[in-house]
Amino acid sequence: MKWLIASDIHGSSYYCKKLIEAYKREGAERLLLLGDILYHGPRNDLPREYDPKSVISMLNALASEIICVRGNCDGEVDDMVLDFPILAEYAIISDSGIGSNIIFATHGHHYNSNNMPKLKAGDILLHGHTHIPCFENVGSVWVVNPGSISIPKADSEHSYMIFENSVFERKDLDSRSISIHKV
Repeated sequence: MKWLIASDIHGSSYYCKKLIEAYKREGAERLLLLGDILYHGPRNDLPREYDPKSVISMLNALASEIICVRGNCDGEVDDMVLDFPILAEYAIISDSGIGSNIIFATHGHHYNSNNMPKLKAGDILLHGHTHIPCFENVGSVWVVNPGSISIPKADSEHSYMIFENSVFERKDLDSRSISIHKV
């Protein structure tokens, strides 16, 4: 299965539209959102074309294809307007093409490389939150972050990841490859 993984839209209709264009262009079968969907948060500046109502409309059109976890800026009111659940702290993705290993997808404000969940060797901790992309091995677990769609930090690009056949490929919003990592 081909997944498009993105994090930290923060209510930007401009970058949400770019994300959905990339999702369709990539031919992905599922869209995995790692939280912080509608609200920009008190620590961030307003992202380009901040318009949560437009983001709601765009994402609801793809509701049956979206898996989403709760970010630190997401709340119950967001769950009421979105047609897909967003309040789960994590999602476990098995049968992901990486043998018996799993992907533990979360936002990153609770579980991250400094506070690892109990995972076995070869599992993947996938999170957003920092707005900084990473792909690193911590102990025997892969830690992967696609960066941010709308508010990238540490001089990184507006980016997402494709996960298919045990390969994570980080791309910019024009679908140009930035990095490729096999797990």
